[in-house]
Amino acid sequence: MTNEHTFKTEEFTINMGPQHPSTHGVFRLVLTLDGETVTNAESVVGYLHRGVEKLAEARTYTQVIPYTERMDYLSGMTTNLGYVQAVEKLMGLEVPERAEYIRVIMAELQRIASHMVAIGTFVQDLGVTGASAFMYPFRDRERILDLFEMVTGSRLTYSYMRIGGVAADLTPEFIPNLEKLLDDLPACLEEYWALSSENEIFQARIKGIGIISAQDAISWGFSGSNLRGSGVNYDLRKAEPYGIYDRFDFDVPVAENGDTWDRFMCRGAEVYESIKILRQAIKDIPEGPIMAKVPKVIKPPKGEVYHQIESSRGILGYYVVSDGSTKPYRWHVRRPSFINLMPLDETLIGLKIADAVAVLGSIDIVLGEVDC
Repeated sequence: MTNEHTFKTEEFTINMGPQHPSTHGVFRLVLTLDGETVTNAESVVGYLHRGVEKLAEARTYTQVIPYTERMDYLSGMTTNLGYVQAVEKLMGLEVPERAEYIRVIMAELQRIASHMVAIGTFVQDLGVTGASAFMYPFRDRERILDLFEMVTGSRLTYSYMRIGGVAADLTPEFIPNLEKLLDDLPACLEEYWALSSENEIFQARIKGIGIISAQDAISWGFSGSNLRGSGVNYDLRKAEPYGIYDRFDFDVPVAENGDTWDRFMCRGAEVYESIKILRQAIKDIPEGPIMAKVPKVIKPPKGEVYHQIESSRGILGYYVVSDGSTKPYRWHVRRPSFINLMPLDETLIGLKIADAVAVLGSIDIVLGEVDC
């Protein structure tokens, strides 16, 4: 006769967020647990909703620009860029060469700055490497914000892109400071990896955790580093070049396993590729005007347009409908942060609470963009 004991446990539900430090804002994750194992998960969004898409209908095309950067407030340059390019496509407007190069420089600097926040906060969420691995990326991000401040006067929300070009030319000290930053960044990145990816505990926490297959990533609409971390070689800058991205030589980092480790490492690898693009851009940037000849009152012809770019978090798309007036008739944004959240609930089932923190951090959402 065997002496078997059956332990019956009772499931319980907890709220992780919206005030939880690992939710990075006002995101609520409702977890149903059996002990520490997640049996069900529900993402609850909407706490930060500001109705930006509706507000845009009561603003002129130029007045909409500041609203875009308050969605993904860690990538204001790229959210600006996608919108103005959509309006330019609607108007059939050609942007001067110098402005195109400046746009690339600003967008790639913004990508690096955003990835530095992603790397630093992710390591901090896991709590396995101390504060240095969090502070080092932020230290280097400050230098990028210094560059933005030289040109725009701002460090977070810039309203720098304009319909037809950019708001101001580069200052004399910008290029020398940028070149110094590019020279220093590879060594800075090695510091990050020494504290994070080379740490055995860090590896154990995220390798093989939160796997999203290539097929599932495509089905859910994943994009950016998350999609490439699942083994899908797709980057709009290569697949459907916009602006002048077809002039630059760079690689698209792709991983294989689709786990939390791969998503983290893809972002780090993309910083090196942005450095390549920046070196080419500052070498080839021409002299000339920074703005096209644009009417003082912008009134695109009647019609509709959809334009998308590869933002720091993935495919950012703008759908704009014009009725021929000075304001958009309709305005809708495809927000990568919102769409990248879609597989989260399913992915967390069967994992531990600590894994939930890691998986959420690896998706790299910005709540302003989730709750547009």
